[in-house]
Amino acid sequence: MLTRFLATAGALALTTGLALAQTTAPTAPTAPGTAPAAPVTAPAATGDMKDMKEFQAAKLTKISLAQAITTAEQQGEKGRAIDADFEKADGKNPIHWAIKVVYPDGKLVEYGINADTGELYKSENQPIERYFTRLKVADFNNAKVSLKDALAIAEKQAGGGKAYEAEVEREGSAVAYEIKVALADKEQEVKVGPDGQVMKDK
Repeated sequence: MLTRFLATAGALALTTGLALAQTTAPTAPTAPGTAPAAPVTAPAATGDMKDMKEFQAAKLTKISLAQAITTAEQQGEKGRAIDADFEKADGKNPIHWAIKVVYPDGKLVEYGINADTGELYKSENQPIERYFTRLKVADFNNAKVSLKDALAIAEKQAGGGKAYEAEVEREGSAVAYEIKVALADKEQEVKVGPDGQVMKDK
């Protein structure tokens, strides 16, 4: 009697265990709509960037250009960002923002800021001749509008979007900014003057 009871109890436990295994195993992987959602992650998106245009890839970054500039300018005292570019990943570098920062002593440093994590991963000194043939260090230090401020102005002018490339140039006796903004299906260039006003093409 006891033996038969134990055998019956054992069979019941085994049946229950199998039933639970069958009901719990297929959950998330086979649930409707779950499979397509998995690939829509940051690694998959960044992995596909090589086939995208630059402005399209820049829109997928987790770290904005403004955030990258803040990180770059914090690497030294009184540095001002004067140039910024989005760079796709390659064999040596992750997707990143390349930010050039000038210092009061005339030193120019390019910082690489990881566009997915926001971390500084490289820095290197740059030749200053290309910039200082038309601009002086004092021009950057005296600028009333910073590059980061100009980004926000350009993005607003473009009706949203995401700024992904910027450079500074001389405008009269001051500096102006040329900024490219990534929109849904195109890019738009916006020029911001020394007074923070959008400049129209001549």
